[in-house]
Amino acid sequence: MTTSSTPPTPLALTLHQQSRVLEVQFSDGRTFKLPFELLRVLSPSAEVRGHGPGQEVLQTGKRDVTLMALEPVGHYGVQPTFSDGHNSGIYTWDYLYHLGSQQAKLWADYEAQLRAAGVTRDTPMSLPVSSCASRH
Repeated sequence: MTTSSTPPTPLALTLHQQSRVLEVQFSDGRTFKLPFELLRVLSPSAEVRGHGPGQEVLQTGKRDVTLMALEPVGHYGVQPTFSDGHNSGIYTWDYLYHLGSQQAKLWADYEAQLRAAGVTRDTPMSLPVSSCASRH
């Protein structure tokens, strides 16, 4: 008896600009609709994730971000360019599948991080969280 350990691969990627969603249909029959904002705030780039534990940068102000381009990277992923200029994340097929299959938990975790930082999804990135002191 052989077991297939081949991870699912995308059969189709569809950009829905008006609803700001990337729809990914995988070879195992599952289809995920990934909001551009989710893709942007959970970018696998070093700019977002940092270079080690504790260096993550909480992304805010990305609710209205759009995808300007989606370039293939080899046979294993894509590299999006977002409307805020971010384009350094490479999204492997495995990572896109993870984002889709865990979307509800990932959103909940992101919202908890925002609450813990005392910011909202719409807080501009240009304002450092530590300098939100009141002015007199």
